[in-house]
Formats: sequence, C-alpha cells, structure tokens
Amino acid sequence: MTRKPQRACSGPPESGSSPYPAGPRTRSGTPAATRADNDSQDRDRVAAPGADGRRLYRVSEAMHLLSMSRTVIYEQIRAGRLRSLKQGRTRLIPASAITEYIALLEQEVRTE
Repeated sequence: MTRKPQRACSGPPESGSSPYPAGPRTRSGTPAATRADNDSQDRDRVAAPGADGRRLYRVSEAMHLLSMSRTVIYEQIRAGRLRSLKQGRTRLIPASAITEYIALLEQEVRTE
C-alpha cells in the first residue's frame, strides 16, 4: 500500500478566513504600516533641537534631526564641525551643537 504525500498547503480553509496575515510584515513581525507610523512618530518627537526640553541627543536622534546618515554625522564630528561628548560609551550631541551646526551650514550657503 502506497501513501500519497501530503501537500504542505492545501488551499484556504473552508471558513473563508485566510491563513495568511494581512499585509506585508517585517522581520520583527510588526506590519510595515505600523513600523512606518512609529518612524514618523520618532521624527516628530525629535523635530527641533531643544524643542522638547532635552539638551542632549544620541547619534540616532541627531540623524533624524539633521536628516543625515550615521556615517556623515561621525565624519562631521571627526572634522570638528559638529561638537559631541561621551558619557561612558555613549556619544551624545548637545542641542546647542546641533543649532550651531545648522547655522554653520546656512552661513556656508550664504557665502557661496
């Protein structure tokens, strides 16, 4: 007597509900739309230097504030154009340094 191999997926269930999750998912398992909403909330949270009363920002927050990549942020720090400090192993950027850096960029645009 030979057995037929069972198929891994035999089609949608009889009840009419889909066995598949609704919408695309990310590696973390959260829907992509939810992740996009969270990202926009993060950007809104760090909308302007010092606007939320904070005086120090992590590099990831400065990336959002300045719309720059992590690599560019560290290049600007190494070049001395963006001030930063370290607390333990954490690199922090003062809100005043972000304001000064923006003023420097505006000044460079005016002199060109």
